[in-house]
Amino acid sequence: MVTLFFLAALALGPLLADSTCPLEVQPTGAPCYTAASIANAAANVAGLYSPNSFLTIYGTNLSYVTKPIGPGDISAGQLPWALTGTEVSVLVGGISAYMYYVSPNQVNVLIPLLLTPGPVTVELENRSVFGPAVQITLAAAAPALFQSDPATVIATHGNGPLVTADSPAVPGEVVVLYATGLGETAPTAICGFLPEMASPLADLADFQVLLNGTAVDPHLIQYAGQAPGFAGLFQINLQLPANSPANPEIRIGFGSNLSPGQRFLPVQ
Repeated sequence: MVTLFFLAALALGPLLADSTCPLEVQPTGAPCYTAASIANAAANVAGLYSPNSFLTIYGTNLSYVTKPIGPGDISAGQLPWALTGTEVSVLVGGISAYMYYVSPNQVNVLIPLLLTPGPVTVELENRSVFGPAVQITLAAAAPALFQSDPATVIATHGNGPLVTADSPAVPGEVVVLYATGLGETAPTAICGFLPEMASPLADLADFQVLLNGTAVDPHLIQYAGQAPGFAGLFQINLQLPANSPANPEIRIGFGSNLSPGQRFLPVQ
């Protein structure tokens, strides 16, 4: 059910709060966006970025067309720096990001794996016209679970249908969660290429899943690492504890570096 392209147009709602693009930022007709209108594409929150994670730019004049990534944009397993027919590109830290989706008001990219933690600039180009160079800060890991809505994470029953309020998971079941920003894997992913095999997290010993603030027994985490065939996408195969609470808040991460709270997994 999960495909390469479901990530492309993933949008949890309208522009971020306080993301209005002031006219003085750029001349009329030029791409316009601000630090407040750049977000982690999974959690739809600003300030949560790492190499090999998905980033969304909201704004105006970002593109003259709307186009998600398609099979024709990928050559020999390599992701594109621009989608065919769009003439839109994004630099992150001076390196071309990998394009997943473009539209006049939203662009989704994968932050290059080659970058290192620290401050970098984001700059979008639309048909040779540049938007502002906006600074963000990359962390070594920026855990974020993909969401179907602002309060519900995306999960599947094994490799089957989606977990929803109408089709909840049950205690003891194995569910698959989908995330971005979980850091390095072993072996290391190849920047800009679709991974051909499963690779667990390099920092797997410190990785944890929390339900209502309580860490799950690590033995119940059957796999945590890159999803084969999907650059920047991580999956967690989790056996829910037998005493799982109903509809728990779920967070993932390393120590105090956790995915945002108030995201829930349908369980009954």
